Amino acid sequence: QVQLVESGGGLVQPGGSLRLSCAASGRTVSRYAMGWFRQAPGKEREFVAAFSWSTGNTYYAESVKGRFTISRDNTKDTVYLQMNSLKPEDTAVYYCAADRLGSGSRNSAEYDYWGQGTQVTVSS
Repeated sequence: QVQLVESGGGLVQPGGSLRLSCAASGRTVSRYAMGWFRQAPGKEREFVAAFSWSTGNTYYAESVKGRFTISRDNTKDTVYLQMNSLKPEDTAVYYCAADRLGSGSRNSAEYDYWGQGTQVTVSS
């Protein structure tokens, strides 16, 4: 199986930046699509971004497009989410996920492995 561990969350001022990391271990991780999702209190888990290593394609939610960037270091099985121009509405627990089919879906149900999450709080 695959294990995922997120890090990099914290408290940041509106307009600030954070970079989240997701370290992955397990079989054939480098060929899996990786996704980022978030969940705020009282809300459903929502798609943020995804990356397909096999195709090089990236996908973003409209709410974060132009502000967030997903990337992956293939020499080290780690995926990153660079978050710029953060807004209070970005406050949530952020989760990374791995899709063994590698398609980079926006649907959380298509992902096979999940991390425990890291808290991001945007507040003045």
